[in-house]
Amino acid sequence: MAGNCSQSSTVDTPAPARDKHAKALEFIEETTKNADALQKQVLSQILSQNAQTEYLKSFHLNGATDRKTFKSKIPMATYDDLQPLIQRIVDCDRSPILSAHPVSEFMASSGTSSGDRKLFPNNEEETNRRLFLCSLIRPILNKYVNGWDQGKGLYFMFVKPVTRTPGGHPIQPGAIGMVKRRNVECRPNDPYYDFTSPTQTIYCTDFFQSMYSQMLCALYEREQVTRVGAQFALSLLRAIKFLQLNWQQLSHDIRTGSLNPNVTDPSIQECMARVLRPDPELAGFITEECGKSSWEGIIIRIWPNTKYIDVVITGSTAQYIPTLDYYSAGLKKISWVYGSPECFPAINLNPICNPSEICYTIMPNMAYFEFLPYQPNSSEPAHHSDLIDLVEVKVGEEYELVVTTYTGLYRYRVGDIVRVTGFHNSAPRFHFVKRRNVMLSIDVHEADEVELQEAIENASKFLHEFNASVLDYTSYADMAKAPGHYVLYVELLVKDSGESSPSDDVMNRCCLVVEESMNSVYRRCRVEEKSIESLEIRVVESGTFEQVVDYAVMRGGSLNLYKVPRCLSFGPILDLLQSRVLSTHFSPPWT
Repeated sequence: MAGNCSQSSTVDTPAPARDKHAKALEFIEETTKNADALQKQVLSQILSQNAQTEYLKSFHLNGATDRKTFKSKIPMATYDDLQPLIQRIVDCDRSPILSAHPVSEFMASSGTSSGDRKLFPNNEEETNRRLFLCSLIRPILNKYVNGWDQGKGLYFMFVKPVTRTPGGHPIQPGAIGMVKRRNVECRPNDPYYDFTSPTQTIYCTDFFQSMYSQMLCALYEREQVTRVGAQFALSLLRAIKFLQLNWQQLSHDIRTGSLNPNVTDPSIQECMARVLRPDPELAGFITEECGKSSWEGIIIRIWPNTKYIDVVITGSTAQYIPTLDYYSAGLKKISWVYGSPECFPAINLNPICNPSEICYTIMPNMAYFEFLPYQPNSSEPAHHSDLIDLVEVKVGEEYELVVTTYTGLYRYRVGDIVRVTGFHNSAPRFHFVKRRNVMLSIDVHEADEVELQEAIENASKFLHEFNASVLDYTSYADMAKAPGHYVLYVELLVKDSGESSPSDDVMNRCCLVVEESMNSVYRRCRVEEKSIESLEIRVVESGTFEQVVDYAVMRGGSLNLYKVPRCLSFGPILDLLQSRVLSTHFSPPWT
């Protein structure tokens, strides 16, 4: 049974489960067929439920719950607008400020490039709503991936010591992580939550001990693993790096049936005592595979029955797709749920599509949704009269998502830019594009997250012929002297351990590849007006971005949730990166 250290049997999906899955698929169809009517109902419920809150009363709705009144009286809001009210709740003000329902916990964002994180009040009703949305994954998965439930999931999960607000409420680091954690706690009779990692290994707050014991269990059960994942791609790549650094000790433990003496947590020791057994054959296999110069396809080599990789790889995390392809021999990569601390809006109904085509379908029962047309070059401030409803969006257009939630966010700007790709019945499907206002800027040139990502992808393709690729990166605009220039901190992945890093000449040419990927404004500034200097790449030591993650976790971020910021302004992280620079490179003259 999942949740302890015993083995689990594999059986066909029983008839009651098939019936339940059929009903779930019917629910998706019915919910998306009448999206606009359901949205009106959701808005009415939210306004009625929270009518006596301090926030809504300040706008004099006078009990109205209709869409017209709501649109005329409630403005758009950002986190800065709500932060004083949220802080009162954090500080133990239990009056109905934003929501009529009592707060059960706070959901924390991962933290921005400035190092800050945001807290959002949550309640049990909303938690159950999100758990239900995630329960729809299994029926969809059954349609597309045969045999995924005939084994276990290798899903690397980590927790932090529980922190609480001054009012005593727990702080959950990450919305999607919260859902998975709740299901780990309950270990429902559901094959999707049958993991190789026993609960004791997941809940150990020491990263090394948690990772080591999870990896050890996964190696013992290598032939039972049917899916491999983590919340974000970076966490999975970190697990692979951990295996690279520790496979010899892991192999020793398996060969002797003993546990690394550095694993001292009593609950893990007790649990692993039921897992450990001498297995020289398995130890020899691990030694042979991990000792090879190339780690290409290592996931499928170690866990041969893996059917797909379960990670978030949209937006800036798409950077990791080539590296995941390298380690997994091109296994399908599935991103299931579009979620954030503010809201769980959507689910992926076509999970086996190519990563570049990942789309999420809005579930109209989860919140009230509006969309702000995205105009990146407009100097005019956004106004709530610009917002359009869920069913009014147009295919091919980009919008910023705006949500009104049961937990007390009203016309809240999430900050995510999405592109509508179509409809499932009357509910729109969208592709996540980027975060709003993430950009580099010098003179009149602005490089947003998408442009920068495309430039890095081109650089990685260029380096491929030199047996290397970009493992991770971030950037900033160096304005220390005029004219300024862009700096990329880059960690390289050299494919074979016996190979050296690309030469200075190759890296200088790589700088030029990045520059040539920029838009025409950059070319004008760089070549004609000379208001931007040569782009610079600073190659950092292996493991540098793991240290960036560790620093964010030390400041309160979540290891599962943290995403490396692609554009930096936060001094301590820049200092950390600079201390790890191995070499610097500039683009040659560009005409």
